[in-house]
Amino acid sequence: MARASVVTGLFALGVFTILAAGGIDVSFPAIGAVAMYSMTKLVLEVAPGMPVWVILLCGIGIGAVFGAVNGILVNSLRVPALIVTIGTQYFFRGLLLVFVGTVWLMEIPPQMVAFGTWSLLEVKAGNGVTVSLPMYFLAFPVAALLTWYLFNRTLMGRAIFATGGNADVAARLGYNLRKVHVFAFSFAGGLAGLAGIIQASANRMANPFDFAGTEIGVIAAVVLGGARITGGTGSVLGTVAGVLLVTVVNNVLVLVGIPSTWQRVVVGAFILIAAGFFVLRDRKQSI
Repeated sequence: MARASVVTGLFALGVFTILAAGGIDVSFPAIGAVAMYSMTKLVLEVAPGMPVWVILLCGIGIGAVFGAVNGILVNSLRVPALIVTIGTQYFFRGLLLVFVGTVWLMEIPPQMVAFGTWSLLEVKAGNGVTVSLPMYFLAFPVAALLTWYLFNRTLMGRAIFATGGNADVAARLGYNLRKVHVFAFSFAGGLAGLAGIIQASANRMANPFDFAGTEIGVIAAVVLGGARITGGTGSVLGTVAGVLLVTVVNNVLVLVGIPSTWQRVVVGAFILIAAGFFVLRDRKQSI
């Protein structure tokens, strides 16, 4: 479960940041795929000796740049972030497939393989099977702490919540909405880029079509954690709890032999239940 929650968790923290700012981002899977595939191919063909920490930083940087493009477009075009990111999702993925490649990379750089196999903790079960907690799992709690610090200890965090609550009021209070949008989307893009590198390292392969269709599950985890689609509310702790809940549900369904198609039904049901709960809560508060 720990392994499965890392990539989803990194994506979810980015989505939470965008939701808090009053937008919805569905381009993060494409950004993660671009960072993953382009960096893997670059290291294989151009810089085979690149240290893994540089690969990780480059992945984060690529994601942040693509995220910044989203932020600039959202602020400049004055259209909903959902519309912009639907377009950039196809645009980013198209750039990857046309200019970088479409072939699955079944062999990745050895330093990425090593990063994917480093163990933080190993436990030997009674049947002799060794269960390990990978080192890259630390990326999720570290990113969660960083996101918590952003929203609870910095002016930018307050600006993001203010923008999501009411952008017009936030502008009157002196917040620079352009900076808020660019930062929020860059932050989410950086997390997506990191998730992409971790995905390739853990799976020992790079697939340019990876992450397609993961948007709903990730957004569901964030919404189940208490974030509103309309923005302005939510918490990092709730997002982490939502990720763990969705991961546990999916793993349990697999273990009991439920077809993967039914997983979407269950996750969708959870979203509807959560939406109903939030509506009832808001009605009680307004009385």
